[in-house]
Amino acid sequence: MRTIYIQVIMFLIILGTNTANAQLTEYESMYFQNQYLNNPAMAGRDEGIKLNIGYQRQWDQVPGNPILMNATIEYNSGNRAGLGLNVNSDKAGLISRTRILATYAYHLPIGLEEKLNFGLSAGAKFASIDYNKIIGSTDDVTVQNFNKGAAFDGDLGIAYTSRLLTVQASLPNLNSFFYNTDDGVKKYADRSTFYSAVSYKILLSNLDENLNIEPLIAYRGVKGYKDIFDAGARFNLPDYKMNLSAFYHTNKIVSTAFGIEIDKLGVFLAYSKYFGALGAYANNTFECGLNYKM
Repeated sequence: MRTIYIQVIMFLIILGTNTANAQLTEYESMYFQNQYLNNPAMAGRDEGIKLNIGYQRQWDQVPGNPILMNATIEYNSGNRAGLGLNVNSDKAGLISRTRILATYAYHLPIGLEEKLNFGLSAGAKFASIDYNKIIGSTDDVTVQNFNKGAAFDGDLGIAYTSRLLTVQASLPNLNSFFYNTDDGVKKYADRSTFYSAVSYKILLSNLDENLNIEPLIAYRGVKGYKDIFDAGARFNLPDYKMNLSAFYHTNKIVSTAFGIEIDKLGVFLAYSKYFGALGAYANNTFECGLNYKM
């Protein structure tokens, strides 16, 4: 029984890996809607204050399915510095994980509409287990040693941005990058080791950009799993304050998304479909988000 109990705990630890440790299903909003989620260099690129909240629900038919939430706030007073706060949280099974990071970004002009962007996030991450939901003894050392309080964490990113082209790369989860030999909590698979993306906006009508399509190709390094390529595009209709996007991910996921702006409020909806062996038990993923610009 002890062996089975430990195996169940380890399964829940793997299942409970959040975006801070890069689930194979990332937030769809990170590609266009809220690029700050995965790259601190993108924080505070535009003047003013921008608020984002997001919610993602996965694998509804799986007991204890992952539920992810995020909230970010960005600020730029009109100079080269951007400030941000990035909060991510998820719950899967008995495991809850939270990450709270403060961000400083610097946006260096190198041309009329070109910038080099640098960003660093630093803060803490927390992991806990809900003892009230454990069926069995809570005296097991595996369980008792799980709640150990906060640990330092951070992200590092860089990006080149122009009117049409964006090239970016980031190192998420710096704690796991520098410290990977402790009690085993960070040794499990499916955590992000690297993220990079390139996108280019193609104007379909005129120089006013009232109709354009923006293809994007991304590469994600994942610990303990083959690297993932994401390929897709967003079709933008600025005159109507709407956008549509679709992506194919090489871990056999296809996703679609829709966004609309109403005054200063933006609404984002996304749906991901699993194919192959994963789709037989993992079902699909739904995501929604809101953003507000001031």
